[in-house]
Amino acid sequence: MTGDAEGSALADLVSHARDALAARLDTPTLRRAPASIAAVVHRGRVVAVSTHGQPRRDGAATAESTVFRIASMSKSFLGATALALRDDGLLDLHAPATEYIPELAAAHAGDALVTLDALLSNRAGLAEDNAWGDRRLGASRAELAAVVAAGLTPSTQPGTEYQYSNIGISLIGRAIEAVTGREVEAVVRERMLDPLGLTDTRAAADLYPAGSDLAGGFRTFDDGATFAPEPYVGSGALACIGSLFSTVRDIAVWAGFLGSAFDAKTADADGTTVLSASSRRELQTARTLIPIGAPSVGRELDGLGYGYGLVVEHDRRFGRIVQHAGGLPGFSSHMRWQPATGIGVVVFGNSDAFGAGRIATDVLTDVLTRVDAPAAVVRPWPETLDAARRIDELVAADRPLSDAAGILASNVLLDVPESVRAERLAAALAEVGPIRADAAPFADRIVAAADRSALRWVVPCERGALVCDVHLVGLREPVVQEFTIQVAGEGGRKPRDEAARVTDHHQVEREGAR
Repeated sequence: MTGDAEGSALADLVSHARDALAARLDTPTLRRAPASIAAVVHRGRVVAVSTHGQPRRDGAATAESTVFRIASMSKSFLGATALALRDDGLLDLHAPATEYIPELAAAHAGDALVTLDALLSNRAGLAEDNAWGDRRLGASRAELAAVVAAGLTPSTQPGTEYQYSNIGISLIGRAIEAVTGREVEAVVRERMLDPLGLTDTRAAADLYPAGSDLAGGFRTFDDGATFAPEPYVGSGALACIGSLFSTVRDIAVWAGFLGSAFDAKTADADGTTVLSASSRRELQTARTLIPIGAPSVGRELDGLGYGYGLVVEHDRRFGRIVQHAGGLPGFSSHMRWQPATGIGVVVFGNSDAFGAGRIATDVLTDVLTRVDAPAAVVRPWPETLDAARRIDELVAADRPLSDAAGILASNVLLDVPESVRAERLAAALAEVGPIRADAAPFADRIVAAADRSALRWVVPCERGALVCDVHLVGLREPVVQEFTIQVAGEGGRKPRDEAARVTDHHQVEREGAR
């Protein structure tokens, strides 16, 4: 994309982002918190922001730089730090957790092996504990160690099911302290916050200079008609899973850093000294299945799971969405981003009734819809493009697939005999008419790619079109393992009667396809 085109695309994004924020942040929404801020972010930068109210109800207005408590959004920083230490050989996520946290041996886990991996991905069998954990955030390390040593009773078989356990993930902090000999908050700062320039992100309110623009916490029990001040919950042994304070600017940088790991053009050059692209992708890959409840209005999920301190959604229209909420008495926060485009949303409110997650979800969906965002960007293997182009030439010339035997796996001509292929193609052409001689170049007829090994393109005919699909197997030298031709349905881009798929919205890079 040229500089002018990039500038135009960014201007369009800014316009759409402002419209989406204005549409979602109506009076009934804003009245649920004394102060709030919502920002649309793109590749590490805030591109549109909406501020509301007074963060301390003292007459000072909310600013883009106002600091809010982000609560459980902190878990992503903890997860990233754990992986950085793993990459340095200091932690083994798949070793028994008791190697790092001996007191965990008292947990009533039967003969099940509990690992750091299971704890960090919320499948260690420990019961959901939000209500308990929120008010225990300031407990001392000695207090928490005594709780663990007294025994933790699993609610499900360890290693098998999703249960959101604050105490479980906090044990990752204890493991980090065991191998570094330092408080986990200091390690997170050294490993993540300082190298990325996240100077406004800190583990406790008293770490900010006097007079800093910190939002106070408030609670409402009458939908915002009245508010009562809520003191900050303390920062103690559970702080590593929910104590951080931050700004939308810092979270924009954080989301951009994590999301860039999926961009093949920049992943290996963007912050790899902090955390490698492969490890950042680990954070954002689902490891524990989360059952899907009722779909949200206007969106559906194909899948949902917990990674390492992050929730990963597979949206039926927009593909991978990475997110995490934060909630403590007096605060509601949420961050979410789509790695394919680098577009995300950050929302903070200083009331736990604010509903930051619903707001962020709606705004991101709105923005992605307005810009017609691709669900993923796929760069097919050169072998995929070459094989598809050669097969397209055979189809146009009415030549048998066996003429391309050199790029076919041995199963292809056995799975569907040539005589059957010929009969099926003849039946399809009888319906849609002869192949047009004035077809556009092959690259312009590519319509989809599920991943790098697959490609879909269309062949225009006199009364319709054919849809061709090729799928290669990833050997050292990839070869075609499957090729199909079907009659296109209405719209000319999908086989007739094929259900909508997220791959319909993949953007295909066509370099080398001409």
